[in-house]
Amino acid sequence: MTESIAILDFGSQYAQIIARRVREAQIYCELFPWDAPQEKILSINPKGFILSGGPKSVYEEGAPYIQQFILESGLPILGICYGMQALTHVLGGEVSPSVEREYGPAILEPLMPSILSVISQVWMSHGDKITRMPDGFIALAKSGNSPFAAMGDMQRKYFGVQFHPEVHHTPNGVELLKHFAVDICGAKPEWTPLSIIDESVKRIKEQVGNAPFDKPQGPCVLAAVSGGVDSTVAAALVQKAIGDQLVCVFVDTGLLRANEGEQVASAFRSGLGAELITVEASADFLGALKGVTEPEQKRRIVGEKFIRIFEQQAKLIGQPKFLVQGTIYPDVVESSAPDRNKAEKIKTHHNVGGLPEDMDFELVEPLRYLFKDEVRLVGEALGLNESLVWRQPFPGPGLTVRCLGECTPQRVSRLRAADSILLDELSKAGFLGKPRFPHLNDNEETGQHAQTSQAFMVLLPVKSVGVMGDQRTYQEAAAIRAVTSEDFMTADWARLPHELLAKISNRIVNEVDGINRVVYDITSKPPATIEWE
Repeated sequence: MTESIAILDFGSQYAQIIARRVREAQIYCELFPWDAPQEKILSINPKGFILSGGPKSVYEEGAPYIQQFILESGLPILGICYGMQALTHVLGGEVSPSVEREYGPAILEPLMPSILSVISQVWMSHGDKITRMPDGFIALAKSGNSPFAAMGDMQRKYFGVQFHPEVHHTPNGVELLKHFAVDICGAKPEWTPLSIIDESVKRIKEQVGNAPFDKPQGPCVLAAVSGGVDSTVAAALVQKAIGDQLVCVFVDTGLLRANEGEQVASAFRSGLGAELITVEASADFLGALKGVTEPEQKRRIVGEKFIRIFEQQAKLIGQPKFLVQGTIYPDVVESSAPDRNKAEKIKTHHNVGGLPEDMDFELVEPLRYLFKDEVRLVGEALGLNESLVWRQPFPGPGLTVRCLGECTPQRVSRLRAADSILLDELSKAGFLGKPRFPHLNDNEETGQHAQTSQAFMVLLPVKSVGVMGDQRTYQEAAAIRAVTSEDFMTADWARLPHELLAKISNRIVNEVDGINRVVYDITSKPPATIEWE
């Protein structure tokens, strides 16, 4: 088992980001609810613990707390924001409401030489603060409103920071997390694409078995592929593990982007060499979605429809026992049910919360603990074509979550046409492809721009008045969503040139029947999600 760090989530929406930053240091980590069972948390053989932030006060009734076995483990602990306050509280220190709350940027003043010396500006988000440290701790840094903005017990290797080192608003904050994981906890940086592949292949073989393939009996594993990055890499990993025991099934739902079906078939047969079965099911999906407007219901319908189609295909090809899905870690976390003191469910992912309980398959999910950018790195290490690995992300429910309101054949066709124009113009202008500058919207030194991490059109169930050829129109509006991101957990809206936006808008209004207005979404994630539904 790879050496790891256990991250305990006290209800922070930043918890996933902490995990991602630790992974950037090539240290494996997993995210657990603060009250997860001891055996589950310790099953990853952690070398240390990171305690996340959270919305509660340690003195509130039912507030999250640090379980005793964490302290008894003798392992290093790093508390962040609420995690620092929980550590202080359980060890006998004092946490008090702050007269002046700190939300936003603050200046950190280190009190002695340490890793904190490389951090000056930090991001604060707290209402309580430490007013008396526990015995054995010393102050490591302060801010304008926090006399103990960072503290440490060097003997027990317990540390706390009031700010959030995981967010980009704290420059060099990732260095603190890396220092804790590697230098203090002693975890070896062994979480690399090649080690991920080796571990995944081993797990797949253990789950599926490696019996010789016997054609009359049919394949052992069925892979649900969409042409997206996640399902492609998942299928490639399974094929590497079990070879021709795998058969891939691509379902044309009628909810794909322009020409996507042909592109997927070509890419799989030439890039992977895998057996691919294509199923035309657009009428089934669009029929099932008739009259449905609620986003969660759309996802559930699409998830169940997928499974039923795969079950039908399984009967035709020999009843495989296993189904491969490209579920990734954020899918799992975002689909978790809301619970007391834990992060809220953001949305149900069709391949997690949208699956029917009575399906006949056992799931194989080799990417279940990987973030999106880790999936891409694994894809590259597997030798997949760059056009596959770096293609624009596309949600499993397809255009259903970009066609707000009812997904009629006419509206989906309208959205598909507008989306095709957007991608065409972005490609011509050099805004699609593998990112050159993932941290920036542009590069001031070279004058070059960063490619968009994700870009698509959204069709709105809103009509507005327009004028075309001296005639009044009353048609739908469409929104452009284009973002830059390095991990898809946070994202900023892409600063596309005004001339490019004008050209895209002009083409859509003139070439797509039924759209007379185009707007641009300039909301970051958070507070918005990347997809609109």
